[in-house]
Amino acid sequence: MGRYVIRRLLQMIPVFIGATLLIFLMVNVMGDPIAGLCGDRQCDPATAAQLKREFGLDKPVWQQYLTYMGNVFTGDFGTAFNGQKVTELMSTAFPVTIRLTLVAIVIEVVVGIALGVITGLKRGRPIDTGVLLLTLVVISIPTFVTGLLLQLLLGVEWGWIKPSVSPEATFSELIVPGLVLASVSLAYVTRLTRTSIAENRRSDYVRTAVAKGLPRRRVIVRHLLRNSLIPVVTFIGTDIGALMGGAIVTERIFNIHGVGFQLYQGIVRQNTQTVVGFVTVLVLVFLVANLLVDLLYAVLDPRIRYA
Repeated sequence: MGRYVIRRLLQMIPVFIGATLLIFLMVNVMGDPIAGLCGDRQCDPATAAQLKREFGLDKPVWQQYLTYMGNVFTGDFGTAFNGQKVTELMSTAFPVTIRLTLVAIVIEVVVGIALGVITGLKRGRPIDTGVLLLTLVVISIPTFVTGLLLQLLLGVEWGWIKPSVSPEATFSELIVPGLVLASVSLAYVTRLTRTSIAENRRSDYVRTAVAKGLPRRRVIVRHLLRNSLIPVVTFIGTDIGALMGGAIVTERIFNIHGVGFQLYQGIVRQNTQTVVGFVTVLVLVFLVANLLVDLLYAVLDPRIRYA
């Protein structure tokens, strides 16, 4: 196991470098950030040259990237164009988005797996058909429609929640935004679990466990569910990074000042330092989540061993 972890960590290095290089190049060609600083009026040449020297934008792109990566390994993600350190923005944004992601993951795992197990065991019955239709509707509706509808009904019409989340962003305030963020992923988890349960239910090891007279609950939990969760765990592991980086719509609807909000502000204002810094951390989140998923395979299925 140790050798496998070391090998995977070494494989993450070129992936990290390639992903950050691609992001850096894409962000730096999306427009002139100096023009965004000057607003509607065009910067005079002297001011533009001074700003480019101050933020290192007068150097070639490859040199800017090398400088940026060298600073990243020392914990310096640069300075936003408003003079604020990107690490300061991260210290306020990431805790909020992490709480929102945790709420979404809990809803996704608990509700999605529970519905998937129920429908997988009752395949072809009315409850199975009803849940499949419901998940199809959830997948078909865009997230911004679901968010605005729940905000209007629960926050404005009925007054059950606050229409916008406070700056503290407590867990209780993030339940509805977390539900909106997890809605599509929850539907996919339900359908994945249902399919996996229905397929593995006909396996020889399940029939053997039933023939041995094991209790139904033990057959489902210890044998059927454990092996059926491998594709679900794969999806959830890759979904963690997607939830953190893809919360722009949800955070905008509920006025949550998290990672999505900062990315939106950075893109609108062409603040390259902010965008590249936040996306760099999200790349690390993706890589670590994928590594943890691979290690969980051996826990779920004892037949999987890493040399």
